[in-house]
Amino acid sequence: MHAFQQARFLSSAVQARDLPPIAGPELVFAGRSNVGKSSAINALAHRRRLAFASRTPGRTRSINFFELSGGGRLVDLPGYGYASAPRALRATWEPLIGGFLASRRRFAGMVLLTDARRPLVQSDRQFLAWLAPVPAPRLILLSKADKLSRAEQAAALKLAHAALEEERIEATTLLFSCKESARVDEARELLETWLREPRK
Repeated sequence: MHAFQQARFLSSAVQARDLPPIAGPELVFAGRSNVGKSSAINALAHRRRLAFASRTPGRTRSINFFELSGGGRLVDLPGYGYASAPRALRATWEPLIGGFLASRRRFAGMVLLTDARRPLVQSDRQFLAWLAPVPAPRLILLSKADKLSRAEQAAALKLAHAALEEERIEATTLLFSCKESARVDEARELLETWLREPRK
C-alpha cells in the first residue's frame, strides 16, 4: 500500500494562526491557478474527490492539509498567478504562504505543477525564486503532457531544463498526466522516497 492510498483531509488554514502543528514530513504542492493541481493530487492518491478545485480559478484562499499513511502530510497551497482574483484576496496569499514556509521545518519536498504546453512561465519562476531559502528537493511536474506529441513532450522538457538552468534552480523534472498511470506511478514513487527520507 502506498503512502497516498489512505490520504484523508485534515484541515484548512486561511491565516497563519490556523496552521496545524507540525507532525511529520510534509510534501508541498504548488502551481498556477487552474493548472490541474487538484487533479494531480487525486490521481496520486487514486481518488476522485480528495482535493477539490474551486469553480472560479483564483478564488481558493486556504492551505489544505491531508494526512498520508506513515505519518506524512500532503500540503496543497492556493493557486497563484490569476490576475482576476480580487486584490484583497491576492494580498492575503503572500503572508499566509510566507508564514507557512517560514514556520515549518520538516519539508520532504516541494512539488510544482506547470502546464507542459507552457512550462515554467514567469509566475512559476517567481514562485520558485521565492522558495529558494526552503531546504527541500524540488519536483517539477509538466502537467497535461498527454495533450502533446512525443516531439512536443521532448521540447517541453528541454524548455523546462533550460529555464531551471537559467534561474540556477536544481529540480527533478517529469512529464505528468493524470490520464497516464505510468507517469502517475513514476511521480508517486519518487515522492514516497522523499517521504521516507525527509530533509531535516
